[in-house]
Amino acid sequence: MSGLEDISQHVHDRVSSLRRLLHLSAVDLPQRKTLRQEFGALEELLEEFEKRVGRQRERLKRLKELEESFQKNLQALQHLNENIPAHMPKKKCPADGGEPEMTQNKDDQPGPSENVKKTTKSFIREMEVITMQEFESIPSYMKGRVSYDQLNAAVQSLNAAVLAKYKILHQPVKSLNSQTRKLRQRFRDLESKETKGHFFIVEDDIREFTRMKADKRFQGILNMLRHSQRLREVRGGGIVRYMLV
Repeated sequence: MSGLEDISQHVHDRVSSLRRLLHLSAVDLPQRKTLRQEFGALEELLEEFEKRVGRQRERLKRLKELEESFQKNLQALQHLNENIPAHMPKKKCPADGGEPEMTQNKDDQPGPSENVKKTTKSFIREMEVITMQEFESIPSYMKGRVSYDQLNAAVQSLNAAVLAKYKILHQPVKSLNSQTRKLRQRFRDLESKETKGHFFIVEDDIREFTRMKADKRFQGILNMLRHSQRLREVRGGGIVRYMLV
């Protein structure tokens, strides 16, 4: 604002000068020419003053808009901080903040190839939780009354069914009791060319390992998970297989 103050002071000085010239013009006619020049210069000065004021107003307007935008972003961040979803995936780190270290002795560690085989064999894939952005992209007619937390609770239940099923499949047959062997055989019987190398479950697995009911609401949840590219249906032999993607 120093520019405006300088112009204001200059205008004030010119006005004072004009007052003196007006006083002198009453007795000294040759001063009228100087008076007209002063008036012309004052008019130009006032035009420049108005331009400066206009630019300052525009700048203040933009600053006010930036301030409002900043306040909105700040409120949005505070809302996100206070409403972090309970199912947000978190990275596990050691208590000291350093990198996780292996405590196993070198002599006891298996060779690289043996370690890879065990890891591959015991690996069980799980569905990732639905992010808030993904949930908001699901059409309203598809979501119905299912909330974000309810959808991710269903994801966890389905993951529990997948985990229980493939833990049985990864165990040696000799270590299983008769009932679990029957389950294992049922799992094998439902495998197909399309499901080879993929993790999948069927409604019987969901009833066996979770408390979920295969009702209309359950079908709606499956539709949302297909929409979010978490699973897809593989049909065959009158059975619907829900395969993780």
